[in-house]
Amino acid sequence: MCKNKKSMLTLAGAVALSTLSGAVLADYPERDIRVIVPWGAGGGTDGIVRKLTSIAEDSLDVSMYVENIEGGVSATGLGQVMSARPDGYTLGVLTYDSIVTVPWQAMLPSYDIDKLKLIARVTSEPDAIVVDADSDYETIHDLIEAAKENPGEVRVAIQNLGGRIHLAILQLQELTGAEFRIISYPGGAAPQKEAILSDEVDVALTSLGDFSNLIEDGTVRGLVEFTDTKNPTYPDVPTSAEEGIDLLMGSFIVIAAPADTSEEAIATLESAYQTAYYSNEFQEWVADVGVTPNWLGVDEVTPWAEETAESLFSEMDAMVESGVMSK
Repeated sequence: MCKNKKSMLTLAGAVALSTLSGAVLADYPERDIRVIVPWGAGGGTDGIVRKLTSIAEDSLDVSMYVENIEGGVSATGLGQVMSARPDGYTLGVLTYDSIVTVPWQAMLPSYDIDKLKLIARVTSEPDAIVVDADSDYETIHDLIEAAKENPGEVRVAIQNLGGRIHLAILQLQELTGAEFRIISYPGGAAPQKEAILSDEVDVALTSLGDFSNLIEDGTVRGLVEFTDTKNPTYPDVPTSAEEGIDLLMGSFIVIAAPADTSEEAIATLESAYQTAYYSNEFQEWVADVGVTPNWLGVDEVTPWAEETAESLFSEMDAMVESGVMSK
């Protein structure tokens, strides 16, 4: 066979392969897409992801189904996402613990953020301080002054010691010089609600969404949210940025895929979730549950996640060194 003819055949084969690859990518998705939520069914993250995903699948020709894989403060589900085939048919949901707690405490030896392609952040749920409706504390500054004048007497209900909310109150003390009496109520927001209602504590640190029923019936009120983004459900509650307090803390929901998932699949998924995010159906629904919709697309979410993790790692390491908390 002459050299020119061989070259032509090689070129033709390459064009055919390229065309075939393009056709395969153009057909994505061809089958159902699995979305791993690393928390139990029925929780806040699960509910938000199910709602958003059910709307997102309207933009695709396949179904998207949510699977709950609990364990290891999200590490079990996170590990499955990292080891899944990067074909666009397995997605995962990351929260604060997935990006901060798991790597900082080395709970997943194989953890590496580079094993994931972050698609979008869809919500943020700031931590907040809640007080009884009849409390003398009208502002966060009233509370801080009381805790400075009477060290260890203002009782604050948190959830788990060593968790995100514990870190938030420790940071608030470090920033302001206040000294609270921190009381742990493991098991979620329900025990915190009971503590507020029975006057066991003066304030609770959680999210406004966790106390939404008590806020709406006028039993409690929000004092501040540790965020720089206004909560559309509770616009009267000031943000820490508005109050001049340099503390942003809370959880969030990030959609991710295995790292080597094709750019075409990532673009398709980002578009589907973005359309769902901006839909009236989702915006109205998420407002009702008291969570702030907060979009960052594929080009922005990874730098944000890396900066968030690095900043918190430094703060937590410093607190461990000073003996304020343990690792």
